[in-house]
Amino acid sequence: MGPRPKVVFLVGPTAVGKTAWGVRLAQALGCEILNADSRQFFAGIPIGTAQPTAEEQAAVPHHFVGHLPLEALYSAGDFERDARAWIAARPCSIVVGGSGLYVQALLDGLDAVPRDLDVRKELNAAVEAGGLAELVAELERVDPVTAARIDRSNPQRVVRALEVCRATGQPFSAFHRDVERERPFDALVIGVQRTREELNDRIARRVQAMVAEGFEEEARRVWPKRDLNSLKTVGYREWFDHFEGRCTRDEALDWITIRTRQFAKRQMTWFRRMPQLEWFAATEFDAALERATKWTASASPSE
Repeated sequence: MGPRPKVVFLVGPTAVGKTAWGVRLAQALGCEILNADSRQFFAGIPIGTAQPTAEEQAAVPHHFVGHLPLEALYSAGDFERDARAWIAARPCSIVVGGSGLYVQALLDGLDAVPRDLDVRKELNAAVEAGGLAELVAELERVDPVTAARIDRSNPQRVVRALEVCRATGQPFSAFHRDVERERPFDALVIGVQRTREELNDRIARRVQAMVAEGFEEEARRVWPKRDLNSLKTVGYREWFDHFEGRCTRDEALDWITIRTRQFAKRQMTWFRRMPQLEWFAATEFDAALERATKWTASASPSE
């Protein structure tokens, strides 16, 4: 067999500049990009999920972007399976994304996690009837490890974790053990970071830019499908609240900015727990490129 595929993972919080870095890295290394931002998997919502622009996708082929219908249910395990197959067919790949669970699933593998669709239905009904607060409080009691790591404003994440807790009597975190699994590729993990103040400013400006690009109109188009898991996420939930009279337009925009900042903070908490990650400031692209270039050129053992 030939040398093992080389995969450069490029991670960091939302709005830090991963997409632009990914394009430049891929061009320099002669690789294509595999998206690992779970929000960007879905078609029809490119603005609110900050999918790569048409120009960026023309500059470098991007995969796993807008490839699923909004109605699809696509887990981290599904992503690991499909991404591994994609990587296996290429000598070099760039994985770009901020979804920590999906990145870690590909890097480390996942344990088989039970499902109980009856419990899930019951939990989703509870969300619809009373919101997330009570379920988040329950998760904090029964599985504080998971409660501290996931996006607790994301109903899909909270419901999935509690589904496992209720169905098995064990914490969801018990099914994600720190066990090394053999991966069929070599990995270099690069993180991009900015100061909190700079990142918050970029998030505020990104929200304004999204609105200028038609974010409100995009949200209104998918509003009839608001019960789908793919739309229970920051940005769309706030617009839906506005459309349904629960807040003003300005309040919706304020909440989108605030919750995006909170989400970015949780992303950083997740990534800082990854021991193999090598951090670079957003101004240090050349240093990151040098590191990646030397690493991809190094010999790797044959399979």
